[in-house]
This record gives sequence, structure tokens and C-alpha cells, in this order.
Amino acid sequence: MLAGCRAEEEPRAPPDLSAATAAAPACEQRRFEGSRFTVCRYEPGRDRLALFLDGGSEPLRSFEALEARLGGEARGLRFAMNAGMYDEQGRPIGLYVENGVRRHRVNLRSGPGNFHLHPNGVFAVDDRGRVSVTPSRAFAKAARPVRWATQSGPMLLIGGRLHPRFDADGPSRLVRNGVGVAGPGTAWFAISEEGVSFGRFARLFRDELGCTDALYLDGTVSSLWDPGAGRRDAYSSLGPMIAVFRP
Repeated sequence: MLAGCRAEEEPRAPPDLSAATAAAPACEQRRFEGSRFTVCRYEPGRDRLALFLDGGSEPLRSFEALEARLGGEARGLRFAMNAGMYDEQGRPIGLYVENGVRRHRVNLRSGPGNFHLHPNGVFAVDDRGRVSVTPSRAFAKAARPVRWATQSGPMLLIGGRLHPRFDADGPSRLVRNGVGVAGPGTAWFAISEEGVSFGRFARLFRDELGCTDALYLDGTVSSLWDPGAGRRDAYSSLGPMIAVFRP
């Protein structure tokens, strides 16, 4: 027995690591196939996730407006990112569910542009915080309840395979952002720091982040708010936004 210890002293409780976990950086830099990316992780239980569209009657359109909408809640923000494609007014063109309320139905139509490069898909979070990325037709057929959801396109990964329309490293080079899932307990959000092809971006999720399914959120307008790094991209014509908070 060490000198000074009292026999009647109660066993010391294990250290509480929750504060350290909450304070850990949400986002980190990665280099993959010669390109630079910022990746941010969401885990149910450690984090709380929400989608935002409006500030009153009009879409928010910027992180500055989102901060005003959040008020004091912004102090708990780990990161935020633009979260899917939208029309000229900033409103979603596909499925959008905010806190259990469906604001726009799933869109299975054909048309031009990346959104209609089928299969497109849905990122969803259920009432227990579990995440999924599902091709839109399969999601619509399942008709399962979700608390948060946003539709975008194209799918980047489908069951570990790249979208069938992607070249290995095609000529289109844009700043891009997306989300991938590695099981129901982990979602990775990523944004490129330079122009990259669809193929390289998809492989980032599969080969670097261990995702089986991933969804393209947008390009060119791709934006990140990472308070821990002092970063808040200033693009002012965003649509839906996803935000992850400390629990």
C-alpha cells in the first residue's frame, strides 16, 4: 500500500473522456492520389446531425445566415456543409426531410445534369442517428421513415463499386463535396481542396475512408464551415445545409 492512502477511500472513478472527445477536431486534411481533401466524420452518439434550409420564409443560402439562424447553438457546431442540389431560389429539387417533415418528395425523373445521372441517391438519418446512402429508386421502394434526408446525384459508390458512368479519372475537374457511409454508425463528409474527377473522388470514399456507398452532393459551390480550423467558406448561393453538433 502506498504511503498516505486511506483504507476507507472509495475506488477512483475512470476518467470522463466525453469532453475530450467533443473537443477533438471534427475535420482533418487527407492527401489521396496526389490531391488534397478535407474530411469530416459523423458518429451517432458522439455527434448530433441536422439539416437546415430556411431562415424564416426564405432559404438561408449561406453559412453566415445559418449562424444567425442557430444563435447560441452555433457554439456547439463541429462542422457544416452544403447538402444537395437545388433550384435557382435555393430550394431542393429532390427528396428533403427536415426533422421528420418531408419538405420535397423524392425525384425519380430523367433530365440533364449531375442530379439526373442515374442512379442518384439519398443520404438519410433515422431517429436513432443511424446513417445510410441509398440509390433513390431503392429508397423510394423501401418507404422507410427517416428523420433527416437529402437527395442528390449521382451516386459515387454503390455497394463498393464506382458509378457505372464514371471514367477512372475523367477530364472534368471541379471542387467537389459528398458523403459516404461505412456502416450505419459512421458517415464521412469530404470536400476537395482542388479540382478532382468523379472517379478520384469516388475512390477517396472507398479506398481511403472505407465507405461502401457514397453520394455526390455538389461541385463548384462546394463549401465547408469548420469552426475548429477557423474556416467558413463564403459562398452565398447555397441550398440545403447539413450541420453536425456536439451532443
